[in-house]
Amino acid sequence: MVMQEPVLVTGATGFTGGHLAKRLAHDGYRVRALVRDVNRARHLEACGVELVEGDLLDPKTLPHALEGVHTVYHIAALYRPENVTRKDMFDVNLEGTRHILDASVDAGVRRFVHCSTIGVHGDVKQMPATEEAPYSPGDYYQESKTAGEELAIEYMESGKLPISIFRPGGIYGPGDDRFLKVFKLVRDGKFIMFGSGNIAYQVIYVEDLVEGIILCGTKDEAVGEIFILTGDEPTTIRTLVDTMADVLEVPRPKITIPFVTPIYLLGWAMEIVFKPLGINPPIYRRRVDFFRKNRSFSIDKAKRVLGFQPRIEMRAGLKTTADWYKEQGWL
Repeated sequence: MVMQEPVLVTGATGFTGGHLAKRLAHDGYRVRALVRDVNRARHLEACGVELVEGDLLDPKTLPHALEGVHTVYHIAALYRPENVTRKDMFDVNLEGTRHILDASVDAGVRRFVHCSTIGVHGDVKQMPATEEAPYSPGDYYQESKTAGEELAIEYMESGKLPISIFRPGGIYGPGDDRFLKVFKLVRDGKFIMFGSGNIAYQVIYVEDLVEGIILCGTKDEAVGEIFILTGDEPTTIRTLVDTMADVLEVPRPKITIPFVTPIYLLGWAMEIVFKPLGINPPIYRRRVDFFRKNRSFSIDKAKRVLGFQPRIEMRAGLKTTADWYKEQGWL
């Protein structure tokens, strides 16, 4: 049964938050989106989503957005632009989370779903990692998301709010622009593999992720728990890009540079040069981490507790994503 009290989605103008807000509205929920720029979000309004102007960094704007809200889906985050500072990351991903948590407590919100990331685990040493794997963040983004998750756990364990936390894997699907860069390199025959390509990587199609998020917000068993939400099985970087080539009907990438560490150090040097200028460096450490850090995870807990089950096989999801890029003229 769909509740009549509104649910609030933060980050609804982004990729995952947008898919979530639209799905909830489609399912009959009264959906409210916290947005900084209403004009940027008119497409959500057309889908039946109520727009409320506000900013996570300005606590005074939050009470109105939370009025009467039953469930908050906190998806908003500052995601890894390379020309922002560590402070910028922590301002949004930690302090912004603190502001929405405090405002939710004051508003009497009855469910709170917090979006973390599998990046809190960094380079997985013992595969597949579970929710109990240690924190090992490897960059500013992951550090700030770890801090935000720890704060949500503090509120959860102290009984301030009924909270569920999820850690998504690499998210792809129509509307995503991060994997678009890889698709373009593969299409143009310019993709370069650093290292063996056998590093583990786990992705999830956005519709599968949204299903898991809604389970976190509606299942009683989810309260007080943390869940990894990603695809059923890990792949490898090599298999991922080969599959992209197959769905694009182009030759599989052949160029390989067998070493990774010198490229990583080059990225570090470029960050030193470019970041003070406010320019995204052409190579940076996080991008090189794509080729050097294992990401393999178990979703057994989400299956057992939530009934979560990813349905979109990677090849089919990548084909749908590539077709959408082409329809938009992006690819």
